[in-house]
Amino acid sequence: MLVRLPYTLLWLCALPFVLLRLGWRARRQPAYLRHLGERFGRYGTRAPLPVIWVHAVSVGETRAAEPLVRALLARWPDHTVLLTHMTPTGRETSESLFGGEPRVLRCYLPYDLGVPCRRFLAHFRPRVGIVMETELWPTLLASCRARGVPVLLANARLSERSARRYARWPALTEMTLGALAAIGAQTEADARRLGELGAEGVAVTGNIKFDIAPPDALIALGASFRERFGGRPILLAASTREGEEALILEAFQAQAPADALLALVPRHPQRFDEVARLVETCGLKLQRRSDETVVSTDTRVWLGDSMGEMFAYYAAADVALIGGSWLPLGGQNLIEACAVGTPVILGPHTFNFAQVAELAIAAGAARRADDVNEGMRVAVGLLADGAAREAVGSAGRQFANAHRGATARTMEIVERLIRA
Repeated sequence: MLVRLPYTLLWLCALPFVLLRLGWRARRQPAYLRHLGERFGRYGTRAPLPVIWVHAVSVGETRAAEPLVRALLARWPDHTVLLTHMTPTGRETSESLFGGEPRVLRCYLPYDLGVPCRRFLAHFRPRVGIVMETELWPTLLASCRARGVPVLLANARLSERSARRYARWPALTEMTLGALAAIGAQTEADARRLGELGAEGVAVTGNIKFDIAPPDALIALGASFRERFGGRPILLAASTREGEEALILEAFQAQAPADALLALVPRHPQRFDEVARLVETCGLKLQRRSDETVVSTDTRVWLGDSMGEMFAYYAAADVALIGGSWLPLGGQNLIEACAVGTPVILGPHTFNFAQVAELAIAAGAARRADDVNEGMRVAVGLLADGAAREAVGSAGRQFANAHRGATARTMEIVERLIRA
C-alpha cells in the first residue's frame, strides 16, 4: 500500500488534467464524453454471471484479442465475456467484431484509483481477468489480487524503451507484476525484459495476432475495391500516423508512376478529415472509400476512411507501406498484410513489433527502408516487378501460417487459472 501511495497521489493530482484532455479530445471525437460514469466505476448494465473479463485498450489490442475471445466463447458457452477499453475506437472495434454476439459485452475500464476499481470488480464480479499486451495498472491489479481475481497478462510485449520506463519505478513495477497470476509473452526477448523487472513464471506463448484469420467477407470486399480501381497499380499506406502522411505524399508525387493510386488509411478515424485536407493541399485529386463510387482515372489518392476493414485494404493492394514506422512511433501490425500475401515495406522505427519485423524480413515477407523516400523507391520497384512482388507475397503467407498457435497456448493458461 505504501509503495502505491505516491502513484495514487500523482493520479489524484493529474485527474483534473486527465478530464480536461478528455474534453479536448472530444472536440474531434465526441464519443470520448459518452459513458463518462464508467471511467469512475459506475455501470448501468450487469453482465450475466459467470464473467470472463478481457481488457483491450484500443483498436490494435481489440483486434489482437479476437481469436482469444472467440476461443473463450467456444470453450465456456455458459460464460459472458466482458471486453473493456480505454478509447472510443477500441469500443467501436469491439462492436464491429462482436456486435452480433449477445454474450460479449463492452464498457470502459475505470481510471486507476481505488474506489472506481473496486466498484468495477464488485459490479461485474469476473471469474478471471485477461489483460492484453502492455496494460499494467497497479491499483487495478492490486484490487484484483485482494478480491481473489486471477489476472493473466496475455500476448505481452515490452520494448526496450518501455522496459527502461518501468525500471524507473522498481518497487511499484515489481509489486504490479507480482499481482499478476500469469504472463504469456509474445517472444523470448519480451519474457526476458519482464523477468528483469521482477516478473516470475513468464511463459512464451507467441503472438495471438498470427491467429487472426482473414475474414472471407473482407477478402471479398477487397476484391470489390480492386474493381473500383480499374486495374491500376495500388500502393497502400496503412495505419499512418500524424506527420507521416505529408512525407508519404511528397515521395509518392516525386516517384510513383502516373497511373498508380495511393490508398491512404490513417490509423485514427478522427484524423480522416485532416488528412483529406492535406491531400487536397498537395494538389492531388482525392476520393474517399465512404463515397462508394468507382475511382476516377485521374484520382491519385483514395482515402480509406472506415474502421475494421484493414484486411480488405491489404487484399486490394499490390504493396503496403506500414505506418508508424516512418517516424519514431514504434510501427504498426504487419501480420495482416502478410496473411493476405501483400508485400510489406517497413521504415526504420519498429520497436513495438521488433521481433515480428525482423522475422518477417528474414523470411522474405518484408523489406526495410531507411526513410520514406527509400521506402517509396522499393515499393515502386515491386509495382514494376510482378515476379518479385509475387515472391514476397508468397513468403508473407508462409510466414503468417508458420507462427500460428498462440491462442491455444494462451487458452491453456486460462484453463489453469479458472480451475485453480
